[in-house]
Amino acid sequence: MRCPYCQSEDTQVKDSRPAEDGAAIRRRRICPVCGGRFTTFERVQLRDLVVVKKSGRKVPFDRDKLMRSFDIALRKRNVDPDRIERAVTGIVRQLESSGETEIVAGEIGRLVMEALKALDDVAYVRFASVYRNFREARDFHGVLDELTVEDDPDHGAERHDG
Repeated sequence: MRCPYCQSEDTQVKDSRPAEDGAAIRRRRICPVCGGRFTTFERVQLRDLVVVKKSGRKVPFDRDKLMRSFDIALRKRNVDPDRIERAVTGIVRQLESSGETEIVAGEIGRLVMEALKALDDVAYVRFASVYRNFREARDFHGVLDELTVEDDPDHGAERHDG
């Protein structure tokens, strides 16, 4: 593994341990040339995935980009990092096990929305505002109504006030 600081190709593993509920191996490394320390993760990759953008352009799937989407939506929200990691790993596993090598970007967005709804309502609304391309304040009402409907156990039940 190349050192990210000095580009030396001779780095040493100092510690290895399971990560992501056993789905990855976390390795602490040190560079004997510059003394830099860094962490790498080794994961199983079932197949190379390609994301098909709205424009039709195809780009390689990037797990780190998926994680950044969660990080942005969840910025300053109190959500356990392990829950976020499990959500990202779950989405990646779903995509890899779908049997498809090309994934439409909208499908990834839908999966992220589903995961965020389970993690944090505010992050869900933040992501939805970008994913659904909100243009004005009233665009938020539909998403907020979705959250309210699901949180209301009496939704759909006939009410009798009297």
